[in-house]
Parts: sequence; structure tokens; C-alpha cells
Amino acid sequence: MIHRVLLVDDDRAVREALGQTLELADLQPILAGSYIEAKDHITEKFQGVIVSDVSMPGKDGFALLDYAQKIDAELPVILLSGQGDIPMAVRSMGKGAFDFLEKPCAPSDLLAVVEKALRTRALVLENRQLRRQLQSSDAAARMIYGTSAVSEDLRNRIRAVARTTAEVLILGEPGTGIPKVAEVIHMLSAAAARPFQRIAAASATPDSLARAFAQAEGGSIFLNEVGGLSPGSQFALLDLMEADHPARILAGSNLDLAAEAQAGRFLHDLYYKLDAMRLRIPSLRERPEDIAVLFRTYVTQACEQAALPEPQITEAVIARLMAQDWPGNARSLMNEAMRFAMGLTEDETEPGNGLAEQLARVERSLLEEALRRHGGNATLAAQGLRVPRKTFYDKLTRHGLRPEDFRP
Repeated sequence: MIHRVLLVDDDRAVREALGQTLELADLQPILAGSYIEAKDHITEKFQGVIVSDVSMPGKDGFALLDYAQKIDAELPVILLSGQGDIPMAVRSMGKGAFDFLEKPCAPSDLLAVVEKALRTRALVLENRQLRRQLQSSDAAARMIYGTSAVSEDLRNRIRAVARTTAEVLILGEPGTGIPKVAEVIHMLSAAAARPFQRIAAASATPDSLARAFAQAEGGSIFLNEVGGLSPGSQFALLDLMEADHPARILAGSNLDLAAEAQAGRFLHDLYYKLDAMRLRIPSLRERPEDIAVLFRTYVTQACEQAALPEPQITEAVIARLMAQDWPGNARSLMNEAMRFAMGLTEDETEPGNGLAEQLARVERSLLEEALRRHGGNATLAAQGLRVPRKTFYDKLTRHGLRPEDFRP
């Protein structure tokens, strides 16, 4: 139970009398005589509640309520008024006050409301602490960056996959971060305390695979670019997996393994064994709203690692980044962030890099991705972008794009 109460009243006698009432109830009042004096105590982590008079010189109790809600919408504020009436009480509650009391109020009435507010505040702070602890132990929240719905969906799918013990096939374009996702799956799994072995599939041999399984100790084995396994290693891996060894296989690939198996370049049985759980990592084209978030994160990391001052990231810089396709995905963006941190990026004022040109490139990129996602179906692509069909075709014509070029 918390005990702190920020008590705000411009009348010194009233302030001290109410403070004494709180002290006699074993609470810890902080006395303030004005809005200015009170606001310095109000933070998101304030371990207490606020009791404030409404009528004060300068900014009044309603102004203090507004300020407190901007700092922390869940911070209880109890308003007092010597001119209390029903309209003022309604206004107080409508603006989000925890409660409203008319002065003079009986000590028992004041304490009852304050203690209720303190219990509410204690519960809010406890829940926040639990959420922070959960996030600090949640590798998906810490290591998979992005604020878009697509990124949140990826984190949720990673968490769901991690809860199973089945093999996982992780697919994605180059630079999307397949190794990192594999590591996060392991960190969130029941085998997190056991070994995580990372193997480049192209260099794996039947003997090295056998050693990896022997040393796994019930942990995870990540095979990077599993499509690069030699035919002999593919057969060896399948035999090891069918031997019911406790190691869990996480396989990553930039290739379409189903197509590779269909073409006879990858064992069908091994493909189906690895494809027990499938996780596809979206490209940056599918979550362009994350580009700014990722870039700022990578710049901060680069500056910390190189002990450099962090440069200002202007809207022009973000617009330039948004206008690019990023075929190398997060890896390319990370490289760009490192160059930016070191002052090695190109001049942003070069021809063709004005706002209009940048916006045009962003628009073209979004149109191309919509057509690609819907297999060249212009109607579905327009619906996906929430653009009228005629407007969509006008934009295609402006950018020289044809739906048929995106059909399989």
C-alpha cells in the first residue's frame, strides 16, 4: 500500500488542516500552495495520488487535473471545492477526476476517498511493474523492432511458435533477420537454458551434423540457409531427425524450399519434416511505417558502439529512406544507419531527391507491392490500399505500371 498524497490548496490554514488529517491517518502528505508548486511533483512514476482545491489564483484545479492526465492518465486526482454544486461535480467527473468533494468535508469522507484512490494507484503501479518485468524477459519485445501491426503480428507468431517443440522453417528475403528470429525463438522456448548452435548449412557435413546433434543437450540447432545443404548432408539430417533425437531444428532459408523440393534439389521428406511450423518474416516493403523506427534504433546503436554523438535525423532523411525499396531489407537499413552515424551518407540535396520526387518513389513502391501481393489483381490491390479503382488506375498510368506484369 502506498501512502503519499500531494495536497494542493492556496489557503494555508486549510492546507495544513487537511495535511494534519492525512498525517493522523498514517499517510504522507506533500503540501503545495499552487499549480506551479504542485506540478514539479507529478511524474508517471509518482507513488501517490493528488487532492487539489478547484479555485486557486492563476491556474486552477482543473488545469492541474489536465496536466496530471497528460503526464499519467491513470493518476487519481480528487478535486475539492468550497462552492461545490452538481454542475461542478459533473464537470469534474467528466474531465476525469477520480472523485469530487465539497469543502468543508468530514475527515472520514476525505480519508475514505483518498484510501480508495491509493489502492487504485497501487494496483496501477503494480500492473505496470509486472508488464515491465514481462517485457524485459520477452526477447521478442526486446529484439524484434517495429511498431507496425505487421511487426506486432510477427512478434506474436514468434511467441506462439516458441511455445511448441516442433521443428520450425523460417522463411524470408535476404536481410530480413532470419538468424535473429531463430535465436529469439530459442530464447523464448522451454529449452532457453540449453545450447543454441548455429550452423551454416552450405558447409555442413554428415559428420558435423552428427556432432551437433550429440552436443545439443536438448537445445536448438539453427541451420542457416538450409537449402544449401549438400545431398549427402540432407540425407544425414533426415536420418538424425528421424532417430528421435531431443534437439530441435530451426531451419532458415531465403529460398522457396517447396519449389526446390519440386525441382528435385531438396529432399521432399526433409522439407516436410522441417515444415512442421512455418514462420515467414515480412520484408520492409510490407511494413514501410517501420523504416523510421528501425533506422533511429540502428543509428542509436551505431553511435553507442562507436562512441559517437548521435546526429539529428530530420524529416528529409526519413523521407529519403521511405522512398527506397530496400531489397536488402533490415540489413541494408542497418548499414545505412551506420554510414549516417559516421557522416558518410550522400548529400540529401542532390537532384531528384526533393520532397515531390521522394513522395513519388514512395507511392510507386506501395503500388508495386500491392500488385505483387495480389498477383496483379488491380481490383484487390486498389481495395487493399483503400483507393478508388479509377484513382488507382490513374496512378498506375502515371508511374508506368501494368497489372499484368505482376501476374504469376
